[in-house]
Amino acid sequence: MERGGHGLAGAPDATPSTRSDTVWGRILGTILAYLALTKPRVIELLLVATIPAMLLADRGTVDFPLILATLFGGWMGAASANALNCVVDADIDKVMKRTARRPLARMAVPTSHALIFGLALGVASFGWLWWATYPLAAILIAITIAFYVLVYTMVLKRRTWQNVIWGGAAGCMPVMVGWAAVTGSISWEPIVLFLVIFFWTPPHTWAMAMRYKEDYKAAGVPMLPVIATEERVTKQILVYTWLTVLTTLVLVPAAGVIYAAVALVAGAWFLLMAHQLYAGVRRGEQVKPLRLFLQSNNYLAVVCVGL
Repeated sequence: MERGGHGLAGAPDATPSTRSDTVWGRILGTILAYLALTKPRVIELLLVATIPAMLLADRGTVDFPLILATLFGGWMGAASANALNCVVDADIDKVMKRTARRPLARMAVPTSHALIFGLALGVASFGWLWWATYPLAAILIAITIAFYVLVYTMVLKRRTWQNVIWGGAAGCMPVMVGWAAVTGSISWEPIVLFLVIFFWTPPHTWAMAMRYKEDYKAAGVPMLPVIATEERVTKQILVYTWLTVLTTLVLVPAAGVIYAAVALVAGAWFLLMAHQLYAGVRRGEQVKPLRLFLQSNNYLAVVCVGL
């Protein structure tokens, strides 16, 4: 009787715990899969660029509630664009080693659910920014999502090596949204910030594509490193790096001496890395383009902090 009683008493304690672990594990896995659809690491840098644009627009006034509201709306907008990008690119994500672990590539989330998730985030972003800031900020976030998904992902990405150049315009929009959230208008300063990120995007992305060009080739995506020699690619990287650094200096009259010093020092560092990459390729050396890709993130972050 004791053995039987012990067995009956012990079973209920063990079984719910096991089932609970399984259920909660699946719930957590699903939450993480939906979070991965938003590409949080990409969004992080975009939001960092929004803050200095807002501070510059407000001449240094720190309006925390407005900043947080704009960042939240911008996060939803960027998350929407990234999730919808994953839906459209699910077929090539399965082919590329770099993206094979994305939720739709490993079927962790149904495609229809990801589509609804992305669209819902887009609508929420538009509504939130319209209510919490100015209508112009909401309109700009809607244009950003539409451009990234319909123009870049569905048209440019698989058809032309210039996909990164023109498609990168979507990644420049957070500074415009941030400025519009403060002023309800657009001025020359956010346009310059837009161009900084616009020129920064090609060297940043092409450096990564050099490392993963076989992935892009297998997926049929005509990134510049797939269709051109390494010398041509690194020469283009060098050109756009110079354009990036020179454009940052246009903001000096609006931003002051501290920003000028930061932009010059960070720009010299960024140019040095780009020149070293180009020189290494010309000498026929084994180069590490991913280093430029990673450090370009730091460069943009430093410039934003300086601003």
